[in-house]
Amino acid sequence: MHPLFKSLAGAAVLAVMSASVQAEPLRIAILESLSGAQSSTGRPYVFATHYVLDALNQKGGFNGEKIIITEYDNGGSPTSASAKLKVAIADGARIVIQGSSSAVVGQVTDDIRAYNLANPGKEVLHLNVGADALELTGEKCHFYSFRFASSAPMRVGALVKVMKDEGTLGKRVYAINQNYSWGKDMEAAIKANAQRGGYEVVESVLHEVNRIQDFSPLVEKIKAANVDTVITGNWSNDLLLLMKAVGDAGLKARFGTAFLDQEGNISNAGDVVLGHYVVHTFNIELTDGTFPKDYKKVTGHLPVYVEPNAVNSMKMFVKALEKVNFNGGAIDTGKIALALEDVSLQTENGIQSFRKEDHQLLLPMVVSRVEKDVKYPVDGTDIGFRPVKIVPAAEIVYPVQASCKMQRP
Repeated sequence: MHPLFKSLAGAAVLAVMSASVQAEPLRIAILESLSGAQSSTGRPYVFATHYVLDALNQKGGFNGEKIIITEYDNGGSPTSASAKLKVAIADGARIVIQGSSSAVVGQVTDDIRAYNLANPGKEVLHLNVGADALELTGEKCHFYSFRFASSAPMRVGALVKVMKDEGTLGKRVYAINQNYSWGKDMEAAIKANAQRGGYEVVESVLHEVNRIQDFSPLVEKIKAANVDTVITGNWSNDLLLLMKAVGDAGLKARFGTAFLDQEGNISNAGDVVLGHYVVHTFNIELTDGTFPKDYKKVTGHLPVYVEPNAVNSMKMFVKALEKVNFNGGAIDTGKIALALEDVSLQTENGIQSFRKEDHQLLLPMVVSRVEKDVKYPVDGTDIGFRPVKIVPAAEIVYPVQASCKMQRP
C-alpha cells in the first residue's frame, strides 16, 4: 500500500476509535427570565448555577466530559418558555434549571411531564430552584420535577410565628399580593394564619402581575386602613415599585415579606424600611464569611436574594451526580432523580433534604429583620438583614397534597 494511503487509513481508524470512546456529555439548560421586568430575578439563578457547575467542570465534569450549560431566555412568559424548552430539548438538554415565576415554572413542568410520557428512556429532569406555588408539588407534581424552594404556608407560617414572638406583628394586617397562583397561595396562607397570629386581615388585595407602574394609590389605601403590618409575597418589579411607593409616602406600617432581600428594595424604600421583616431560605449573615467571599471572587458580587439557596440547590444536584456512574455511556436521568431523593445537605440553617412523596425540599426558613450595623449591608446602603430566628422545616412544612399523584418508575 502506498505510504499516503496507509497514513490516511491509520487516521481513519484513530478517528473511529476516538468517536467510539467519547463519553456522552451532560447537557443542562438554564431556562430563565433573562430580559424584561423579571430579569432581576432570573439573572441571579444563572450566576448561582455557574458558580457551582463551573467548579465541577474544573474538576473534570461528569460522565467523562465537561457539562455543557446553555442559557435560554424565556422573557418571563409561559408561552415563550414553552417554545424555548422545545429548543433546549432539541439541543440535547437532559436537565432544565428554572426558578423565577410560578406561572412560568408551571408551564415548563407540564411540558416536561408531557415530553417524558411521550419519550420513555429520554426523560428530562426539571430542577425548580425558586418557584413556590403549591400546585407545583400538588396537581403538577411528577417524578422528574424537584422543588428546591419553599411554599406560601412555609414562608407565612415562619414569618407570623417569629413576628408574633417578637411582639411586632400587631392586630391589624393588610395583605397585598399578585393575582396568580403564588399570590393567591400567599393570600390564603395569610388568612389561614390569622387565628394563630392573633390578627385580623383588615383588607386583602390581589393586583395584576408586572402591570402596575405606580403603587402610590395602593399605598394610600394601606395608609387609610390604619394597619399594624402589611404582609406581601410580591417579588421582582412589583416589589421594587411597591417599596419605592412606600418610601415616597413614608408609610409607617411594618412589612412582613417573602422577598425583601431582592436587590434594589432597600435602596428604593430608604430608612423607612428599618424594622421590616423578610422570611427567606438563607441569610449570609449566618455564615463564617468564606462562602460570600468566594462567591464575590468568582462572580464579582456578594450572594444575595435567591442566589444562596440556588447555590445550595446545585450542591445537592452535584451530590446526586456523585452517587451515579454511567461510565461514559448513556445518561439515565431516572437514576439521577432517584439519587437526588436520597441527598441531604448540611447548611448554616440546618439540614435540608427531599420529601420523596412530592419532591418538596424540606428546608429551614430564616426570618430576618432590616437593621443597620450588619456584616453585609445591601444596595450600597448601611442597611441589611439581621437574622432573628431559624425556623425548622418540621414546624412549618405543609402536608403532602392529595392532588399529588406521583407515578414512580
